[in-house]
Amino acid sequence: QQIQEDLNKQLFDNLVSFLRRSHSGFQEKTTEWTCQMKSREIPTAALVLGNFFKIYFVMHICLKLTQRSKKNILLISSNYCEQYQFQKCIKNLMQKLMGQLMNCYIDVDSLEDEDYAQVSQNRIRCSMSSLINWYESVTKKTDSETPRKKRTSSSRHCQSPPVVVIFKDMESFTTKVLQDFIVISSQHIREFPLVLIFGIATSPMIIHSLLPHSVSSLLCIELFQSLSSKEHLSTIIDKLLLTARFPFKLGEKVLQVLINIFLYHDFSVQNFIKGFQLCIVEHFYSQPLSILCCQLVDAKKRVNSLSHNQCENIRRLPSFRRYVESQASEKQIALLTTDSYLKEIIQKLLEDLHVYHENYILVLRCLHVFTSSLPKYPLGKQIRELHCACLENQVWETEEYESSLQLARMLNKSDLVTMLQQCVEIFVSSSGKEFDKTVEKLKEFLTQFQKLEDAFQERDVSVSSQKELQKKTDLYHLQKTLLELKESRRSKKLTKFEMLRFEVVDCIDSLVRNYLVPADRKTLHEIVYFNTASVLREHLNAAPRIALHTALNNPYWYLKNQALKSDGGSISNKAPDICIVYKLHLECGRLINLVDWLEAFSTVVMAVEGPNADAASSDQVDDVIHARFIRAVSELELLGFIKPSKQKTDHVARLTWGGC
Repeated sequence: QQIQEDLNKQLFDNLVSFLRRSHSGFQEKTTEWTCQMKSREIPTAALVLGNFFKIYFVMHICLKLTQRSKKNILLISSNYCEQYQFQKCIKNLMQKLMGQLMNCYIDVDSLEDEDYAQVSQNRIRCSMSSLINWYESVTKKTDSETPRKKRTSSSRHCQSPPVVVIFKDMESFTTKVLQDFIVISSQHIREFPLVLIFGIATSPMIIHSLLPHSVSSLLCIELFQSLSSKEHLSTIIDKLLLTARFPFKLGEKVLQVLINIFLYHDFSVQNFIKGFQLCIVEHFYSQPLSILCCQLVDAKKRVNSLSHNQCENIRRLPSFRRYVESQASEKQIALLTTDSYLKEIIQKLLEDLHVYHENYILVLRCLHVFTSSLPKYPLGKQIRELHCACLENQVWETEEYESSLQLARMLNKSDLVTMLQQCVEIFVSSSGKEFDKTVEKLKEFLTQFQKLEDAFQERDVSVSSQKELQKKTDLYHLQKTLLELKESRRSKKLTKFEMLRFEVVDCIDSLVRNYLVPADRKTLHEIVYFNTASVLREHLNAAPRIALHTALNNPYWYLKNQALKSDGGSISNKAPDICIVYKLHLECGRLINLVDWLEAFSTVVMAVEGPNADAASSDQVDDVIHARFIRAVSELELLGFIKPSKQKTDHVARLTWGGC
């Protein structure tokens, strides 16, 4: 939430500034024709937030504006106008405005319900003159409370603030209602200063699509646009994952699941954050050693208080077992038998893991500087793509990395110098001294590039060869000249610039091989990394059809009732009616006879009753069973497994096959 507020801070500041300077000449009496024409326009803010314009952001905007300005903030939703007939829409809209204004209050609960509660039980006469009279009474009251000598132009504007009306979902409003409201408000803009805020989820062009020119010309529109969804996601990943401040990390598969859901399903940053929170809950719930997933200082203190069972859990970790196997035999025995020695090693390994994350992030950003501007982006354009590639395997062994190096060896001087300067800034920003020598080496490269003066020596040779090539017109001499050029290029020595460029690329390559080792190769990575992508996929990207089949075919999976346990092909006697009907329908063909289906259902249900059933009420039991069967079949039809058949009235048709 803090990250989102920081991202939208500039947007809110600009919006508040727009509200303050709107109607700045309201108190000034001007007779100039252009000023009079300008004063008839309604200041309008087109707030484009895309799919971020949800209730949370609407509440946030209202609260922010209420804190920084007067409380004349009104929120109008299209749902309110849809509740009434078209002839009454304007009247009810004015009623809503007057009700909110005379209370000067924004009800947060009503925003969540999408309907505003009735403000007053008394009927308020809806007219523009009533609004003007109310506004004049409020401003006169404020004006009388303030001494005249201390009044300035800005204070006068604050004492007579404009009324801000927020149309939450402009695309859903009735066009005629918007047009009439704007025309009426424009005619009284001098007596009743108004500012409109249009909440837009698509494009600013929707204003001109909904409103004709005669109406849109009455608006003085200013555009306010937030960052795109992808930019929001990149910022959140950069602040939460690509930092050493937070010890919790996501594995490659888990991160890929969250990104795929974002890109291919909803483009919702809010859902991405909820998925990230779910990963945190699952990790701390399922991993007993997650108590060490904290800041390094706290983790070292907690290591000293580990019990023997917790030490045994650490010894069972696959990464720690690999570490033990790589040690000498004496150390292996001490690690597996002595808890005190184990705790010392764990503290050292946790510190190494923390240092690994700090170095990994710096080198990852440095590599991203080089690969983000290459043609066709072999390693991806966004840093999250490069991060996933580095987590998956050793990135220097991939074909994409090799092609990136080849393209980097063909960069021009200006691009290369710019990239080196960015890398120096990245390494200098770190607090450690791990990359001091690297920074010195990169700065040395920059000085050598500045001293290069013979970068264009080969241009004259290439130009002269091209002129000679143009003189040869027949095919024989052309082929001969091309072969000579090919041989000369093979034997040609590299220029100083090319040699220096190769050295720069080799330097970056060595950093990648040393510091971008996949996280699953590090010891104790299970403590801070969440890698169970199947659990996350089950919660966030579930398949409803499979879950429905599991619930109907095996109700014990969800109900956990021992009486519902049954063999694979049998039907439990105590299963819910819909489960019995579902299992019976799996044994039928394309068309199902309702009479046979009812008899089979009655047989299974009567087996539940047993021989001790009350025979005296057999007719009543049959009616009850018939009613239960009808209800179960209706529920099955509602779920989409069957439908009525047009061929035979006493049959239904199956809609699913293959057991699900």
